[in-house]
Amino acid sequence: MPHADDGVCAVTRSTDLRRHARLLHQAHDARLAGSRPTPGLRRVVSRSWDRVLSYGVAPDGRALDDPAPPETVEQRRAASPIAGVLPQLRASLTAVAEDAEHIMVVTAADGFVLWREGSVRVGRLADSLGFLPGADWTEASVGTNAIGTALAEHASVQLFSAEHFVRAQHPWTCTASPIHDPRTGEMLGVVDLSGPAPTVHPTTVALVHTAVRLAETGLWAAHETRLESLRAVAAPVLARQTGPALVVDDHGWVAAATGLAPRDRVGVPRAGEAMLVHGLGACLPDRVPGGWLLRPSDAAGSGRTRLRLDLDADPAAVLVEGHEVWRHTLGRRHLQIVALLMAAGSAGLDAAAISRALYDDADHLVTVRAELSRLRRVLGGLLAARPYRIAPGVEVLPPSPADTARLFGPERATPLQPWS
Repeated sequence: MPHADDGVCAVTRSTDLRRHARLLHQAHDARLAGSRPTPGLRRVVSRSWDRVLSYGVAPDGRALDDPAPPETVEQRRAASPIAGVLPQLRASLTAVAEDAEHIMVVTAADGFVLWREGSVRVGRLADSLGFLPGADWTEASVGTNAIGTALAEHASVQLFSAEHFVRAQHPWTCTASPIHDPRTGEMLGVVDLSGPAPTVHPTTVALVHTAVRLAETGLWAAHETRLESLRAVAAPVLARQTGPALVVDDHGWVAAATGLAPRDRVGVPRAGEAMLVHGLGACLPDRVPGGWLLRPSDAAGSGRTRLRLDLDADPAAVLVEGHEVWRHTLGRRHLQIVALLMAAGSAGLDAAAISRALYDDADHLVTVRAELSRLRRVLGGLLAARPYRIAPGVEVLPPSPADTARLFGPERATPLQPWS
């Protein structure tokens, strides 16, 4: 993931562009000759070049796979959640792109180019690169570029001139920012502004970033509209319940509840699979139009909920409620986050504190929030937000010092200490 001293902007207002481009070309030639680049090369670029070399991308290569046919592009566009906020992206960026001799490009999370619009002249130059709807614009396909590198780094990226790996892209500058589903943290794709290298400007980073944030706000507003529609369905359903129950959407977001303390999210329901809901106990989800009804599956109700980590053969978060035992297999990063929240107690942690604990800086806020959103898809109401913490009423058995060392490394006495 990006280091704190990478810097997203490729230049500053005072950068001598000709001199900087010349130094970058020298660094590019040196790296291809087998030596390490000059010290001035940004780490984000150096990491990308290392990846691209491992993929076997040729710096002089121009042969790209043919783009997908128009019917495939149209299918991918229709299926993309970004389509719903494309008008907002156009309002923020397309006119600017045309005036600034740029093109706006939107890709899917796999680097598939979905939309491209803006300057006609620059569009013709992009055609000659194969930078077309339906093309694959990942690092493995076309080398270091803002779109592919933003996908690889999960962060905004601006590239200038010979920071691109393939020489045919050296006359270009590009600025890209990932766009996420605000409900799940899932990366949906990348929004990019590209144009001739002399047009590079540091303010383009803020422009693209702001456009993406506005689009994500639009995605959240659409989510709220869907939840409001589900509430209309939920009201008569919950009125017929004699005990506690929830109605949630397909992602576990709560539309309405009865007999329970307010909460915003539970785990993701799946047809035919029992799930543990804090305060309800074991539930077998029942389909309702647009979502799910969750209610206790046995008359005994739920007992107290206890949470611990099991780091043996199949590392997992283990939940015990009454006589039910549930294991949720988690990756190392999610186990680390749960351990941090266990250690933080009821005070909890904000995204910056978790970023400092995991990455030794506070610059990974987007990554942390995305990881927490994915984790809440699994653990749901067991994790509360603002600040992030284990939900009230859940008894916690924190990991032992030995387990903490296994998770964070032997140099860390407690999980809340930064990396040494």
